[in-house]
Amino acid sequence: MKRLLTVTAVLACACMPAMAQRTSLADRVAALEQQSASQNQGASQANMELLNRTTQMQDEIRTLRSLVEQLQNDLEQARQRNREQYIDMDSRVSALEQPGVAVKPANGSSANPAVETVAPAVPVSPPSAGESADYQAAYALLIKQGDAVAAVRLFQAFLQTYPDSALAPNAWYWLGESYYITRNFGLALQSFEVIGQRFSGSSKAPDALLKSGYCLIELKNTAKGRAVLEQVIARYPSHPVADMARSRLRGLSLDQ
Repeated sequence: MKRLLTVTAVLACACMPAMAQRTSLADRVAALEQQSASQNQGASQANMELLNRTTQMQDEIRTLRSLVEQLQNDLEQARQRNREQYIDMDSRVSALEQPGVAVKPANGSSANPAVETVAPAVPVSPPSAGESADYQAAYALLIKQGDAVAAVRLFQAFLQTYPDSALAPNAWYWLGESYYITRNFGLALQSFEVIGQRFSGSSKAPDALLKSGYCLIELKNTAKGRAVLEQVIARYPSHPVADMARSRLRGLSLDQ
């Protein structure tokens, strides 16, 4: 009996380390599982925070893009309004655009000498009834109907028929304006430059020089465009085109 108890005690003592070892291993596995779960939870939380930050940045980028597009649209609308106001002002005095005639303001008061038209050197012959009718038809098509494409054809036809007309400088100018509106800036520049080359004494010379600068800027020749605008200011300091040139130069500085 004693021997049986002794054997049992020995077996029990032998089994205890094995059980303790199994228990220790189970604890280690449990600890590793807990550590892994904790790490996975931390990684998931970090990924979620990263995702939230990314989403927030994307929202901010979309907002900024929308703001930039709105500002660009506002700027283009402002430029369009300025262009329309200028054309409207010119249309009110189109009937007086004859050689040597001073432009007078709408209120009937005397014109400021700084904005009087300059009598051109050539041509000097007054336009005939047919010339005036053809010119006014092209002019009305552009200003009243807003059809710049069709106006190009009529102004071209006018200049081919009456190359030396007293209205030729005006026709060249509005041909250039028609090209400018349709964004044919190269052809517009050529038309405006004709005025400076052939009709430098025309009332349209200051406007043509200004628009030449505009065309050069649109054609990405900004340096030369700036130089032309500065030439406008130097040559016609009291003329309204000088203010327009200064405004465009300020806009270029802001764009940079």
